[in-house]
Order: sequence, then structure tokens, then C-alpha cells
Amino acid sequence: MRIILFGPPGVGKGTQAAMLSEEYGIPHISTGDMLRSAVAGGSELGRKAKAIMDAGKLVPDDVMIGIVRDVLRSPRAAKGFILDGFPRTLAQAKALAGIFAEFSIRDFIIVNFEVDDDEIVRRLSNRLVCPKDGKIYSVETDGVAKGSPCPGCGTLLVQRDDDKEATVRQRLKVYHSTTEPVLHYYEQSASMVTVDGSGSVDMVNREIKTLLKEDEKQ
Repeated sequence: MRIILFGPPGVGKGTQAAMLSEEYGIPHISTGDMLRSAVAGGSELGRKAKAIMDAGKLVPDDVMIGIVRDVLRSPRAAKGFILDGFPRTLAQAKALAGIFAEFSIRDFIIVNFEVDDDEIVRRLSNRLVCPKDGKIYSVETDGVAKGSPCPGCGTLLVQRDDDKEATVRQRLKVYHSTTEPVLHYYEQSASMVTVDGSGSVDMVNREIKTLLKEDEKQ
């Protein structure tokens, strides 16, 4: 099974990817994981990505596309994968189509998450992170507050700058202008299911699996 998760920040793609990865026995491949792996591996692309990130710049499409290609041709992805965080631009989507053609990957499905912008802002602005281990907690569901100790290690929890309301709204604006066109591209050329991401984690997971089963029957 080959799955591409699509949707704005804060809709729960990472959480669902981890669950689906365990349930279907296929790797969850996120943009962050790909970059860290490439940097740790010391490949030419990894060294180039590290230099760019160390300079505080965004990794350009050509480097990111090359890293994705290396991951998808590796034994790790031979039996399927869950791609999370890529493609984010139309150029990336077209390049990914070329990679799929090169590796004879024909059967894949887009899982598109839909959540109202205001709900995304509410979710992310209530999110806190442990600066030591990177674990994320919710003010609403985990009984924590900004500056309270991490339940895991006791380090004081903080709010990331990119989870503040003004920043989240700017991220959503970029998503709608830059990434949403990718969705329209796939509407014309790929299998796609749309999931209401506003429910609980378990509800969303059940809906995804139901839709995936229905798509397999078609």
C-alpha cells in the first residue's frame, strides 16, 4: 500500500501516519525524517541539505526531490510507504510523478484531511512542546499549561513560535496559496479519499481505514 497524506498543518497527519504505519506494516516517511536520514547518512544530497539548513534557509525543491527519490528506491519502501509532508508544491508533485514512473509505481492513494481553519488555529495555539525530548502536549486534553513540567521528564513546557496564532494563520495562508493547487493536480490523476479531520484521533483513524478498504474494492 502506498499512501500520500495531504492537508494543512495541524490536521493530525503525523499522528495518523504513525498509527497507519503500525497497522499496515509500512514505513511512515516524513519530510523531517527524510532530511535527518540524508544528513546522518552523509550523502552528497544530505551534505547539501545540511549546509542549507545550517544557514537557516528552506531546502529547495531540487534537493528535496533528490532525497525523496533516494528514499523511495531504498529497500525500506519496497513494500509500500506513507508519505507525509511531500509534495508541498506543484513542481514537487510533478517531480514525484516522474519518480513514480521511473520506479513503476502506479497504485497509490491520496488521503486528504479537511479541517476548518479556525479549528486548526485553536488546536495549534493550545499545543505545547517539551524542549528536551520534543514530545507534544495539548493544553485541552493533557492537563498541562505553558511553563508546567513535562509529564515525561519534568522539563518546562513551551509554546513554539510557529504555533502562535498569527504564525499559524500565516502558515495556513501559504498552504492555501501554494500547496492547495497540488490537491487539484491530484484530483485529475490519482485515487483520492477525503477525511473529516475534526473528529477524535480514533474516529479519524477508523474513517481512513474504511475509506481505504472501499477504494481497494473499486
